[in-house]
Amino acid sequence: MCALAFAPAARALGQTRYVEFEAKPGAFVLFDEGVAAPILLDSKDYPGVIRAARDLQADIKRVTKVEPRLLTDESAREPDLVIVGTLGQSRLIDELVRTGKLDASSLRGRWEAGVTQVLERPWPGVRRALVIAGSDRRGTIYGLYELSEQIGVSPWYWWADVPVESHTRLFVRAGRYVQDEPAVKYRGIFINDEAPALTGWVREKFGGYNHEFYAKVFELLLRLRANYLWPAMWGSAFNDDDPSNAKLADEYGVVMGTSHHEPMLRAQQEWKRYGRGPWDYAANGDVLRAFWAEGIRRNRSYESIITLGMRGDGDLPMSESANVALLERIVSDQRRILAAEQNPDLSSIPQLWALYKEVQEYYERGMRVPDDVTLLWCDDNWGNLRRLPTAEEQKRRGGAGVYYHFDYVGGPRSYKWLNTIPITKVWEQMHLAYRRGANRIWIANVGDIKPLEFPAEFFLTYARNPEAWPAERLGDYTRLWAAREFGTEHAAEIADIISKYTKYNGRRKPELLEPNTYSLSNYREAEKVSDEYRLLAREAERLYELMPLERRDAFFQLVLYPVKACAVVNELYVTVGRNRLYAVQGRASTNDLAERARAVPRGRASGALLQRDPGGRQVEPPDGSDAHRLHLLAAARSQRHARRAGDTGARARGAGRGDRRFRGELARESARGRPARAQPLRTAALLRNLQTRPCAVRVHNRGERAVAAREL
Repeated sequence: MCALAFAPAARALGQTRYVEFEAKPGAFVLFDEGVAAPILLDSKDYPGVIRAARDLQADIKRVTKVEPRLLTDESAREPDLVIVGTLGQSRLIDELVRTGKLDASSLRGRWEAGVTQVLERPWPGVRRALVIAGSDRRGTIYGLYELSEQIGVSPWYWWADVPVESHTRLFVRAGRYVQDEPAVKYRGIFINDEAPALTGWVREKFGGYNHEFYAKVFELLLRLRANYLWPAMWGSAFNDDDPSNAKLADEYGVVMGTSHHEPMLRAQQEWKRYGRGPWDYAANGDVLRAFWAEGIRRNRSYESIITLGMRGDGDLPMSESANVALLERIVSDQRRILAAEQNPDLSSIPQLWALYKEVQEYYERGMRVPDDVTLLWCDDNWGNLRRLPTAEEQKRRGGAGVYYHFDYVGGPRSYKWLNTIPITKVWEQMHLAYRRGANRIWIANVGDIKPLEFPAEFFLTYARNPEAWPAERLGDYTRLWAAREFGTEHAAEIADIISKYTKYNGRRKPELLEPNTYSLSNYREAEKVSDEYRLLAREAERLYELMPLERRDAFFQLVLYPVKACAVVNELYVTVGRNRLYAVQGRASTNDLAERARAVPRGRASGALLQRDPGGRQVEPPDGSDAHRLHLLAAARSQRHARRAGDTGARARGAGRGDRRFRGELARESARGRPARAQPLRTAALLRNLQTRPCAVRVHNRGERAVAAREL
């Protein structure tokens, strides 16, 4: 596709494009001839709206190098003026509605709706105004960030170093642009499995998971037009670590929750810090009720969704003795706490019950929660929805939602290294959820946020307006995303790379690779897979060289690094697999393959996304995993001896001792949690060294039998 075919919408990702860089009749002048239109607000508007207006002020400066004035409660008389406010909270917006200048019919009684409109002569002394009005605080905030994105500021400008293109002229086309209610009410992410990667970086840059760090997360969510967060919880506690965290979330306008196994706004780490006795409701109910009541009291003035129910301590199933009656009593007691501590009208308090893993079995065995509680259905941890609402369940007042995984730690295998999520799969599953009425809450486990930027944004974009993205337009979405981040010239080629590498990873995640995953002897399967990745990496390297210098950091993080890393890992496994096969066959080229495996490009770095080796050392590896062990044929007096040795001793006794010794060392390394992968958040790096364990097959002058194998 010609890049110019979608260039006009490149920065809008499917939204109506209203920002232009050349003057048109009736257009609002946002910036021209070195002058930026001032931004006017009511000082009594929501703090989050005023803060987001300051972000727009900063974004205009990023684009034009000129900072517009931010005015509050002033009788501004400017030729062109940006007027920002929330219906019912801003006297400026209410006055425009009262005088008939602004039609509020698309705002009244709506959730997160907004309108952006160019008005002629809204009051004396003002020639033209750009009005950004919301039905509520997030409706206004989203309108501000939509304008920021359209003038050229990517939501990932900070998290992925996407540069901002400079412009000397900015205009808003005359017209009225309506921002409808979102299809899914609560749309968010879960920062999870974040240690050692994100945690190490956060400690280095911010000193911990404090409000300075979360300010960056909240801003990202709102720029992505999301509204909901489950915070990091591996070793941290959002409300307890920094009392400013919850207050800041509410000021920004972000709805907070806790994960599927952390009820009543209390983090798992808080129980470890302050809990007394066992995490057992039957034996320790009084202590648990007091613990939960404190969580509700602490956060009752903030916008939250309350997780109900109870799982075992540490994200584990309840004890075998747990029964439906006990769990129903737990939920009932939790709701009594909510009524006493927050609001007797329980239907006004958003609540969810996450049907995760074994909890769904309780539901299938007859457990029920009150009708106003949202049933949060879950996938199987691998992106396949286990269950969706029936026609009868769709009538529940609390509705239904989905908890979805882009990252997972647990049995039988984990995946948390790179993006392995094709958005075609996300679309298929979430389309089913949308059509079946699971539209109250969508939340995705995004690990460390990086390197899952692309599927995370698609998930949140689709949640807002599924009708805008039918299956036929998924290719358009990828191209538009690439164009916004890297310009239109190479957007189609970049989109092709992103689509292909996630497709390749989707068929076998790097953490699940083994030397024998792809056949070395049938239909050139392993060779074809390795070649596909190699060609894709070569194309990514070519485009990297064509990128302007200011775009290379972002391109490295979002495209080049994941593609090259996946290519390296697949090449390594295929080479090790062939090395082992040739050792058994006794080929003279066995040692050449061992050297080639050692020569696979690697590097070392420290940074935000330090994770474990994507090979056998990831959490829950298969028993006896020795994914990177190499064989060497050594001391052979002839190719005939080497070949015969490989046919006998290497398969029989020879490799046995080396395998056992290697597994022992592997177990010790796994116990130490040795990291072996890195991708820094703000700087470029190569794949961290993948450990290899070469083994030599010693061939002695004892006929045709090998007598030992040892690890080198």
